[in-house]
Amino acid sequence: MREKYDVVVIGGGLLGCFAARSLARYVLNVALLEKREDICTGISRANTAIIYSGCDTKPGTMKSSMCVSAAQSYPQLCDELGVRYSRCGSIMVCFGERGEKGLLKKIDWGERNGVRGMKLLTRDELLDMEPNIDISARSGLFVPDTGTVMPWELCIAAAENAASNGVELCLGTEVLSIQKITDAYNTGYEIITDKGTLHAHAIINCAGMNADAISEMISEPNVRIVPTAGDYFVLDTKAAGHIKHIIFHEPEEKGKGLTLVPTVDGNILVGPTERPGDDYSTELSGFNELRELIAQVIPSLPIEHIIRSFGAVRPNPYLLKKADDGSYVTDDISVNDFCILESDDGTVVSFVGVKTPGLTCADELGRYAADKIAAVLRSAMKTSFNPKREAPHRLADMAFSERSDFTRREDDSYSKIICRCRGISEGEILDAIHMCLGAVSIDGIKRRTGAGSGRCQGGFCGQSVREILAQELGDSATYHAR
Repeated sequence: MREKYDVVVIGGGLLGCFAARSLARYVLNVALLEKREDICTGISRANTAIIYSGCDTKPGTMKSSMCVSAAQSYPQLCDELGVRYSRCGSIMVCFGERGEKGLLKKIDWGERNGVRGMKLLTRDELLDMEPNIDISARSGLFVPDTGTVMPWELCIAAAENAASNGVELCLGTEVLSIQKITDAYNTGYEIITDKGTLHAHAIINCAGMNADAISEMISEPNVRIVPTAGDYFVLDTKAAGHIKHIIFHEPEEKGKGLTLVPTVDGNILVGPTERPGDDYSTELSGFNELRELIAQVIPSLPIEHIIRSFGAVRPNPYLLKKADDGSYVTDDISVNDFCILESDDGTVVSFVGVKTPGLTCADELGRYAADKIAAVLRSAMKTSFNPKREAPHRLADMAFSERSDFTRREDDSYSKIICRCRGISEGEILDAIHMCLGAVSIDGIKRRTGAGSGRCQGGFCGQSVREILAQELGDSATYHAR
């Protein structure tokens, strides 16, 4: 870590990694600070993994314009970064009059936002496209531009591409305080971390659940994050094919309804619930709620194939106001559009409480912040920026003939299968450790290769992965999982 940078990005989630990648397009010295041992370990790693089309967002907002643009260009972005993407489309299902009104509202919003190819389905058309939906369904809304990715694949790819274009990634580096410098000889910000002090002319704050705390190190409090938690579970690949599209349920009563996602790995993701909470734990009541919704929407879903559950946290931003005693209290209604705070001189951009569709718009938001900062710093575009990142080797995605040729060309490690559930070889695990942004933990291996995410959840391969980590990294390997 150097002492001076043009720009420091705080936070190694999706927003931080895409902001860093966008800054790498400019002639700037950039560092990304992440307090954990790896990137994508916070709210970015646990979400519904959906690329939204833009029919759910209010017309005329930044969120809507970014969402529509992002959804339509996502195949190109994922191709650049070597990330798997499934443009499977979505169907929003309703079972009554209230739900159908919700569908008509989304069509209106979608048309005003510029969403392509929407179609209101009759009951027969709906059941033809998704025959396992309960026959009591009334209608559905088909949107072709909805898709899904693995969020951690996307985040790692963006970080690697940023690093290959000159961004310095400082992992295991926690920001403790920030002081604005305004003396006659120097301007900018002094950032004190647990690894030392550095100076930056500008800051992009993408600190996730801690973004409000980082913002308050720099300016007066005006937005506070109030988190909510949610429960998900994952079905084994044995359930693959039970749905063909992302299924949204528009409920007849107030609530989130049900969401089902056919993932790029062939699993089905179910969730989320919504409840007060600020950690990644799960609750039995949440799973009971999901089971009840499944019984209404798609009762034949084989939930006996559940292989994993996990919790997620959503950062809801609320404006602050001063109470009579001088303390700050949150307003009654959360901020619906993207909450972006910018300093008067333009040298700080803070994303505070960016939630759905944050995954969808991560690249758009990163470009927004980078362009703002580059304009203030009067930085020119690089001619050498390379947006491409080569996809990692994935034996499971290869045809058998291609796999055979590949293992003959490479070393024997690709012939030794470590994760039987996913068909992942020792060579792929070694690649994940020694890549540009290499894994240092079991979780890091899992996010990069999928080892441990299959039917046995690491019961078979976990010890082998530990041994490979110890062999390659020694004392620098970490083994905690979350």
